[in-house]
Amino acid sequence: MRVLLLNQCFHPDHVATAQHLTDLALALQAAGHEVTVVAASRGYDDPSRRFPVCEEWRGIHIRRIWTPGLGKTAKWRRLVDFAVFWLNATRLLLTLPRFDLTVCLTSPPLISTLGTAVAALKGGVVVPWIMDLNPDEAVAAGWLRAGGPAERLLSAMQGWSFRRAARLIALDRFMAARLQAKGVAPERIHIDPPWAHDDEVRYDEAGRAAFRAEHGLEGKFVVMYSGNHSPCHPLDTLLEAARRLRDDDGVIFLFVGGGSEMAKVKAFRERHGLDQVRTLPYQPMARLAASLSSADLHVVVLGDAFAGIVHPCKIYNILALGVPLLAMGPPESHLNDLIRRLPATGVAWQVRHGGVDDVLRCLREARVSVTGPRPEARELAAGYSRGMLCGRLVRELENAILPIGTP
Repeated sequence: MRVLLLNQCFHPDHVATAQHLTDLALALQAAGHEVTVVAASRGYDDPSRRFPVCEEWRGIHIRRIWTPGLGKTAKWRRLVDFAVFWLNATRLLLTLPRFDLTVCLTSPPLISTLGTAVAALKGGVVVPWIMDLNPDEAVAAGWLRAGGPAERLLSAMQGWSFRRAARLIALDRFMAARLQAKGVAPERIHIDPPWAHDDEVRYDEAGRAAFRAEHGLEGKFVVMYSGNHSPCHPLDTLLEAARRLRDDDGVIFLFVGGGSEMAKVKAFRERHGLDQVRTLPYQPMARLAASLSSADLHVVVLGDAFAGIVHPCKIYNILALGVPLLAMGPPESHLNDLIRRLPATGVAWQVRHGGVDDVLRCLREARVSVTGPRPEARELAAGYSRGMLCGRLVRELENAILPIGTP
């Protein structure tokens, strides 16, 4: 089977969608399929990183598209980057041969519409792998007005591609419910979350010690938020908790990663003179285990309006390490579906946005009860291993070229 994977990010970029798409590409190639990837030639979070326009990597054909790399400091910059990617991807896809299967992720937004249009011209089936829902996300973030002309146009484009899809891969039951509310038939929706990188990301005691020594964290209780800093994951409550603990030199709040909201974290630190708030860029996969293991308590955040629109992918690596965690988000979400399966003290805590006092209470409890990685979290993570979920997704994609209901 000839397979096209279409997304803004791919290896060697290290943002989450690049890592998961790379895993899928390798699994499809290992299963005997011919895999072509179309992605951007610049790093997602660091546009100064440039990748080869055309290369063969581990048997996978990679074609990369030029974008201006304006960054994410302003909405117009992101829109221009997205528009140029769309334009250049259209030109490239029209020159490529027909593919039996096109798997479209969701960066840039609505890229599945382009994949669907090209497949309609050339043949083949399309499967959107929905990492986030747009324009729903833009509306929830306040970037688009619900019911306005732009939202109606983008929703119509989304709906057209979804109705023509052979399958849709939703990440949780809340996302599946949103798809059904848009008129997608339940039998076309396959639900599976992204997986933990459990081969590379394991609790690393030596790496933890080295990372903590390198960054001056020895003897501190480290509260870590690691991953994409975006409006979908509001950090205001956590930052206010850090401000309230400004005189406690025993705790460090470490923000690792990138995204449009990282600048707000840095500005909050400077405005309030918070020496215990630290920031680091995304860590490469080779250092990810050491970085994540260095935390005493991880924080996973989901905005109240974003249940079923975005998915807390970072939680699976945290569970695989067994490091205790604090979940912040709406009670009805996949994040809290997971938290309810863990002991409420010593392993996991749950708070609502705005509950600064609750965050401080949880931190007090964690500082006296957390003694290292917990087996309960690792046992839960076993159900989200790469070997199981990636293999299951490959089989689902292989079946996608068959009519619905084919045994």
